Amino acid sequence: MIIVTGGAGFIGSAFVWKLNSLGYDDILVVDNLQASEKWRNLVNRRYSGYLHRDEFLERVKSDSLPGGVEAVVHMGACSSTVERDADFLMRNNVEYSKTLCEYALSRGIRYIQASSAATYGDGERGFEDDPSPEALNALRPLNMYGYSKHLFDLWALRNGLLDRIVSLKFFNVYGPNEQHKGGMRSMVNKARQQIRDTGQIRLFKSNCPDYPDGGQLRDFIYVKDCVDIMSWFLDNPAVNGLFNVGTGQARSWNDLAVSVFAALDMPVNIEYVDMPEELRGKYQNFTQADMRRLRLAGYVQPFHSLEQGVNDYVKYYLESRDPYL
Repeated sequence: MIIVTGGAGFIGSAFVWKLNSLGYDDILVVDNLQASEKWRNLVNRRYSGYLHRDEFLERVKSDSLPGGVEAVVHMGACSSTVERDADFLMRNNVEYSKTLCEYALSRGIRYIQASSAATYGDGERGFEDDPSPEALNALRPLNMYGYSKHLFDLWALRNGLLDRIVSLKFFNVYGPNEQHKGGMRSMVNKARQQIRDTGQIRLFKSNCPDYPDGGQLRDFIYVKDCVDIMSWFLDNPAVNGLFNVGTGQARSWNDLAVSVFAALDMPVNIEYVDMPEELRGKYQNFTQADMRRLRLAGYVQPFHSLEQGVNDYVKYYLESRDPYL
C-alpha cells in the first residue's frame, strides 16, 4: 500500500494518477474534503480507501493503520501563501508532518514530503537546495506558509533525518486538478478563464525597477513533471535529502500569458494592474530552481517547456468537458 496525504488535492491527486498509470491501485487517500470540490479530482482514479486527515492522524498515533505500507507520500498541507492563522499552520504543516515522518521512519516506510520554494524568501540567498546547516539556517521566508515548510526542514536537519527522507521544494506548479484551489490556482488556469471571459489577461505591474511590468520571473513547472520526479524517488529508495522541483529555467509572466493565448489561438492582449497591498514586500520577483542536485542524484528525464506544458494543459484539460487527470 502507498499512502498519499492530500491525495484529493492538486499534486496529491496528480500523483495518484501517476501511480494508477504504473499499475498501482492499493492506495490510501488521506484528505479533508469538507464541502470543497476536491472530490472531483478522485472521480477518474483508482484507490483502495479514504481517510479524513484527523482520523488518519489518530490511527498513526495509535499505531492502528493496516500493515504492508510501502511508502507515505505526504502532500497534505495548507498551501495558501496568504494564510494568516500561524497557529493553524504550525499544527497542520509542521507538527502533523513531524508525527507522520517519525511514524514512517520507525517502521522502515519510505517517506516523501512536500516542502516549498517559498522557503527561499526573496531569493537573495539563491535557490540552491543545499542541505547544510549554514545554508538552511540562512533562509528567510517571506510568508508564514513558507516559514512552516522551512521549520520542518530545519527540524529534520537538527534530528539527523534529512538524509533518511525526501523533502521536495516545489516551485510554481501548474496543471490539471487545481480547479478547487480558488484564488490559489496557477496563473495558467486563471489566465485561460480571464481570456474566455474578457479577451485579455491581467498581470501585476512591477514593483521593482529591475523588472518591467509582467517581466517578473518564475520557475514554472508542469504537474506531470512533478509526479514523474516523485515516482522516481519511489523507485530509488537509496536517494534521500532535500531537492528542488522546478525546471531550472526562469520565465516571465509575459511569457506565460503569450503561451496561454497561443494555446487558445487568440491574439495577445495584456493589461497591467497595480499589485495588491498585501503582496508588496512579500512578492518574489525572481525564482529559478537550481536542479543540479537532482541531476547528480541520477534523474535524467527532460521537463516540459513552458510552451509545451501550457499547450497540453489548456488544450487537453481546461478546454475539455472533463478538465481532470
